[in-house]
Amino acid sequence: MDSHRHVSRAVDHFNYNPIEMLSCRGHRFLASGAVRSYSRPATYVLPHTIKQLLASSPEDEITTTLTGFVRSIRKQKHVAFADISDGSTPFPLQAVIESEKFDPDLIQRVTSGSSLKLTGKLVKSSGEGQEWDFNVGELEVLGACDPAAYPIQKKTHTHEHLRANAHLRPRTDETSAMLRTRALISRSICDYFDSEQFIQVHPPIITSNDTEGAGETFRVTPASDPPELELNEPDGNTPGTKPEFFGVPAHLSVSAQLHLEALSHSLSRVYTLSPSFRAERSQTNRHLAEFWMLEAELQLSTPSLGPVLDVVEGCLRSIFATYTRSTDAMVRFPEAKAARHALESEWKRMSYTHAIEELNRAHDEGVFIKPTGKGKGKDIIPRPVWGQGLRSEHERYLARDTPVFVTDYPAEIKPFYMRLNEETSTPPTVACFDLLLPGIGELVGGSVREERLDHLDAALEQRGMDIDEFAWYRDLRIHGGGPHGGFGLGFERLVSFVTGLENVRECIAFPRAFGRMKV
Repeated sequence: MDSHRHVSRAVDHFNYNPIEMLSCRGHRFLASGAVRSYSRPATYVLPHTIKQLLASSPEDEITTTLTGFVRSIRKQKHVAFADISDGSTPFPLQAVIESEKFDPDLIQRVTSGSSLKLTGKLVKSSGEGQEWDFNVGELEVLGACDPAAYPIQKKTHTHEHLRANAHLRPRTDETSAMLRTRALISRSICDYFDSEQFIQVHPPIITSNDTEGAGETFRVTPASDPPELELNEPDGNTPGTKPEFFGVPAHLSVSAQLHLEALSHSLSRVYTLSPSFRAERSQTNRHLAEFWMLEAELQLSTPSLGPVLDVVEGCLRSIFATYTRSTDAMVRFPEAKAARHALESEWKRMSYTHAIEELNRAHDEGVFIKPTGKGKGKDIIPRPVWGQGLRSEHERYLARDTPVFVTDYPAEIKPFYMRLNEETSTPPTVACFDLLLPGIGELVGGSVREERLDHLDAALEQRGMDIDEFAWYRDLRIHGGGPHGGFGLGFERLVSFVTGLENVRECIAFPRAFGRMKV
């Protein structure tokens, strides 16, 4: 009882709310189980962001402290105009620094790239190009920068130059806007899945399985060689050999899918947004060696692809709606209208067989034919053949007007875990899909997972894969596994789609690709 009174006295300054319980953020929980909201302590001294300042009532001309980097500066005889950015807004705020108020040496140290602490007032701008100015009353240089050596100048730089200075690239308008867009999309993803009763989980990055079975994985080994084993430890290692750190060969994860399947057998609906790694020796604008994947798995009442497609479309429509409502995103990428167009479109669903037929008709009509000097023409790309994967040019053609789901691909060109369709087909197909978007092609891939143990074993054997390596995965089927499905979405490709940035290396802060890792 005394303890409870002590707790109550200690939180008398909190606002008591016995109704709000475990779902609330920013609350303290008492011994009785009640919840009391708390406010920030009086010692909270973080400076305002520019976004916060502009969202307040600037007409009040309240003295405020800001910090930020100098994007550019124009120094005149009696005044200097510095564009200040702290990353919170799409455009910098112009700071007006009257030279007579400050030591000349201090003004001299205010250069492009330097970081400043500014105290002053927001006022209506009398100049062109901006609505507000920040009149500086106090000035402190927090970090000096030599403008002659600073790689990020006011002039326009090539993407290659910015990638070579990846540690400074986030200070540019385009990259900072891209990073805010990533954060916006991440929040939208969480909001959507929370509304659909999915649980966010954190699967491992180090794994013993190659989910896709393509062998394009990075091996994980200790930096220093361990001594040879004398005893048969850990399990899986042989005396007289160099041991595996984990007892088995380890890889960086290509996909979290298999572990998500295990988690979904307990939590029913799960998702993750986490990094994936593929050792592809590719240097196209669509591939990275390290990238982020949105992956989800859900239990189904029947082994039907429809509910999985509905979740994918619902999630993306929610993201596109959030994005098009964002002033920041739309201001920084005004030409990027793909998200709005997709939001207003009816998304198509067609089988792989139907897609092959449509593509061959397009070839017949000369869509893919390039004229030659002899009056004849020839296909720019080969015709599609049933049983082969779709080329990127074919994907873009199918999705030329609107997003399209292509379903039921041939089993022989898809991974082992995809469910064999019930209907008789020769050759057989699996219950899977790719979502193709205008301009970029494939964004999402997914399937109903094979829950029938005999079919799963047959698929592993047909691909020459070791069944013993997937013992725990098979266990999910042995111990009550039912119908389930899921998908994976390339996060950088999604950012590329909504922003209009054509290269995925511009859609992540520090790109890792074959032959490239600057920072």
